[in-house]
Amino acid sequence: MDAVKAVAEPRRREILRLVWDAELSAGEIAERFDVTFGAVSQHLKVLRDSGLVTLRQEGKKRFYRADRANMGPLADYLQSMWATRLDSLAALAEAAERAEETQRAEETGREAETGREAETELAEGTDRT
Repeated sequence: MDAVKAVAEPRRREILRLVWDAELSAGEIAERFDVTFGAVSQHLKVLRDSGLVTLRQEGKKRFYRADRANMGPLADYLQSMWATRLDSLAALAEAAERAEETQRAEETGREAETGREAETELAEGTDRT
């Protein structure tokens, strides 16, 4: 399978993202998915056969890392795609934070207004006596 077809599958792209900057064992990769170890192992085989990841074996453990040098322009595309997704996520998080701050400010303003009304009522009640 060629590299472009290999990364067309979302789980394989996620596996690549996980091993982009760090070497992980097959077990560590599998822990992050809601599919069987066997399914993740098959995805890793496709990525390895496509030249997208390197494999290092240490005893019975297999460690994987993205082979960016072998990816050519696909590496730049994937990095750009992930950066765009992160930028979008950051923008969403910032918007949510601003909305929370606005809501807190409105609630604080309402509480202060309620407090002033209560003080006014107390003062008016005190003047009548």
